[in-house]
Amino acid sequence: MNWDDGILVGVVARTHGNRGEVIVNPETDFPGERFRKGACLWTRRRDGAPSTLEVVTMRMHQGRPVIMFAGVGSMNDAQLLAGQQLRTDEAGPQLLPDGEFFHRDLIGCEVVTEGGELVGRVTGVLDDSAQARLVVAGKRSELLIPLVDQICTVDVAAKRITVRPPAGLLELNGDWR
Repeated sequence: MNWDDGILVGVVARTHGNRGEVIVNPETDFPGERFRKGACLWTRRRDGAPSTLEVVTMRMHQGRPVIMFAGVGSMNDAQLLAGQQLRTDEAGPQLLPDGEFFHRDLIGCEVVTEGGELVGRVTGVLDDSAQARLVVAGKRSELLIPLVDQICTVDVAAKRITVRPPAGLLELNGDWR
């Protein structure tokens, strides 16, 4: 696995008990799946070399996973993992229902109108309200486009989003052409 291409799923917070368990601050909406028994995660040792960790047990405690990794059998072993990022190469699209997307999959997508006119590229996703919005770097300004089925057709594999904006939506964002 290329470390930079890995998907961050958590960061080891600290040890838990004296048997080698660690508490993880999850960076995923799917901790039950990402940290399931048998899951293989990658971290970097202190010398920078990648290392594989296999989950032996996982349980939730106060909203965070408590994990025992194979080969980590004491509190001293577990302390060496504190602060370490945990990554996976499993994109996990099977985790999402149809019509839902990971933000990372939308960023970089080309946005075009149904007529094929380039609107711009997705640089971010705002998901701070009831409705997610695409942040699109247009030719002259930044555009916000609601991420709804009536407006957007997403093709993640092609890195392309076709939009059918209601009259005036793109113009609300300024001179986008």
